[in-house]
Amino acid sequence: MDQTILDQLTRIADALDRLAPPPCLSCDLSDADAFVWHATPDRLTPVDKVNRVDLSLLQGIERQTQQLLDNTVRFAKGQPANNALLWGARGTGKSSLVKAVHAQVLAQIPAPKQKALALVEIHREDIVSLPRLLSALKTQTRPVILFCDDLTFEHADDAYKSLKAVLEGGVEGRPDGVVFYATSNRRHLMSRHMIENEQSTAIDPGEAVEEKVSLSDRFGLWLGFHNMDQDTYFKAVEGYASALSLGIVTEELHRRAIEWSMTRGARSGRVAWQFIQDLAGELRKETAP
Repeated sequence: MDQTILDQLTRIADALDRLAPPPCLSCDLSDADAFVWHATPDRLTPVDKVNRVDLSLLQGIERQTQQLLDNTVRFAKGQPANNALLWGARGTGKSSLVKAVHAQVLAQIPAPKQKALALVEIHREDIVSLPRLLSALKTQTRPVILFCDDLTFEHADDAYKSLKAVLEGGVEGRPDGVVFYATSNRRHLMSRHMIENEQSTAIDPGEAVEEKVSLSDRFGLWLGFHNMDQDTYFKAVEGYASALSLGIVTEELHRRAIEWSMTRGARSGRVAWQFIQDLAGELRKETAP
């Protein structure tokens, strides 16, 4: 064969490989209960110890907790369940709730490893690889929560189209054994500036905005999260202090907690946890020999 033709065929084959990469070589869900998806190359990395808090420590989000827990229990039992979007203020417990609910369901519904609920995290920048991940997961026997933390889209970002087709509306859609949970600071997964820009530049502003806003409509369960009032903030720091066995008078705990929240300019679960971490370090330093 002529060398020029051989070189051209080689380039074509390489291009086809890039368009249709080989199947995931390491997508076994038997190694752990939680995994992280990496798209270059495609693989699932097991997580031996998940960074999470106990469900009982999450204060001020009781309604959201119960709704997400109910949805997840139904899914783990093979019953119909919704994709969930947890949106709202930073540090209010969105991602902590997803991980805590996963742990709670594992404890609440004992099952052999091949049937137990698994948690797979996909990073925002890897959303374009979502169809390949779902193709790998549809062959698994375990139900899977597919989790994306801090999911947002900026102007001229077409990655949302991959997610939109998968959630609903595509020919294949998502496998029956997969449910998608996402957290975002934005209710419609995009900034107000992005929405306004679409309205100002499109021939039909309504249709242009509707196409992108409709992505959030693909989530059947919307859970809003907001900053805490002071009483709920006190409950959170008291719960954390009790869990860490910190010997401090309640009045002093509240006084310090208020001072800490004022330096942060907010009251939230994250602020409460950061305060308790600082307080625990201080108290244990004072009692150290």
